[in-house]
Amino acid sequence: MTSTMLCNLVMKYGPVAGRLLLALIFILSGLNKIGDWDGSLQHMTMKGIPYADILLGLSILIELGGGLLLALGLYARWAALAILLFLIPVTFIFHNFWAYAGMEQAMQKIQFLKNLAIMGGMLYVISYGSGNYSIRDPGCERRERERF
Repeated sequence: MTSTMLCNLVMKYGPVAGRLLLALIFILSGLNKIGDWDGSLQHMTMKGIPYADILLGLSILIELGGGLLLALGLYARWAALAILLFLIPVTFIFHNFWAYAGMEQAMQKIQFLKNLAIMGGMLYVISYGSGNYSIRDPGCERRERERF
């Protein structure tokens, strides 16, 4: 396989693969929260989250809904923006590695950095859209054609 063929494959299938990989963690997390509502609520309450029951429902909506929209490429920029904004407080509240020591600090630091990397992926989707094999926002697609 030549480098040109490889490049063409990546350009063709990379965006959909990237969207699916980014979306998977949020879809599964949303489903897990539904399946363990009480445990998720308890965890949020332990972290001092006010209105935890309402915010848990909102978290599920953002994770599951945003993840599905991102996977489909339907309003992917808006879904990525919602997930990005969701991740900012979640990362600082739930993965505050500086408040731990030893192995727990190392684990929380990994989770913190993972979320930063996901935020980078969301910024990419916000910037460049959903790419190939997506159900796009028709208005956004039209604006992209007009821009270039």
